[in-house]
Amino acid sequence: MYGKAFAPEYRGSLGDLSVNASLAEVLETALARRREAELGDEALESAHAGLAVAEAYRRLGRVAEAEAAWKASYRAARRAGDRGAMAWAVWSGGTLARQRGALALAWRWLSLAAELAEQGGDIVARGYSLAGLAETGRIQGDYQAVGELHEKLLAEARRRGEARHTVWALEGIAQMHRNTGSYDTALAMFEEAAAIAGGADDARGRAWALRGIADVLSVRGETARALALLSEAEATCREMRLVSALAYNHKMRGNVLFRAGRYAEAEVCYSGALEEFRAMDEPRGAALARLGWVKARARLGRDAAETSADLDELHRTLGAIGLLHARDMVEKARAELGVLPTG
Repeated sequence: MYGKAFAPEYRGSLGDLSVNASLAEVLETALARRREAELGDEALESAHAGLAVAEAYRRLGRVAEAEAAWKASYRAARRAGDRGAMAWAVWSGGTLARQRGALALAWRWLSLAAELAEQGGDIVARGYSLAGLAETGRIQGDYQAVGELHEKLLAEARRRGEARHTVWALEGIAQMHRNTGSYDTALAMFEEAAAIAGGADDARGRAWALRGIADVLSVRGETARALALLSEAEATCREMRLVSALAYNHKMRGNVLFRAGRYAEAEVCYSGALEEFRAMDEPRGAALARLGWVKARARLGRDAAETSADLDELHRTLGAIGLLHARDMVEKARAELGVLPTG
């Protein structure tokens, strides 16, 4: 039903790059091609190569370079008069904005990308842009608003046999089920995503799915199996240099250890993940890792007033980013730890 996964963001002469190519390889190849295209005054090819550069920088956590690259890609696409290429560049910018916690900006860029893609007749770019909007809403915790869009995109991906997009949609819907307590449904969807990704040779998608499976298994007390799956996913992240995915993997390892009552080990994992997120300027991940760190430290006997002050700050931070579900997690932490607000 599903063919081999491909990466549509690798376009033009870079279209043969594997979805599993290491980010170092992608960056080196794309930078060289962009230089050639600029010297040859090939605006469209420069836009395509610039998109790959932007995505490699983004996934490596080099946000300043990613910002400059997607804007340069957009300018080149505009010079070429190609609205599809313009859409891909803006999609990259919107995805970067979401990664940096600028969710309102992400929504604006991704909405524009969807419009440009429709004007340019690029169905895939439009699908990715709508998927970006759906993911932004999901991260904000607005499940009612984006749940239907996730389901629609999943149906379209299944119909076209697009493995990578099917895996993305399954993982997004599974995460919503997991966050609302429907663990059986979430586990089944994460497992289906992992199976499809494996069959389509989509290592990145499978690594994210394994993380989801590990999360649900951990909630059920299957600590050893969850940690083994995270180790398998971590190996993929390291091989492909998926910096952001690796940081989220480490945060999840902290979650698994925390649930198992292994608080000192959890603290180490959360602390490491926090540094990784800060290094790549990813405030959402940093806030979630810090929340785990605060909880682990509290379990290890930290002063209640210090814990309360940290939770107050995290509540404000997550609220400012617009993470409704994550903000609720702070309130649950208060109840779990028996800590009252400082105010």
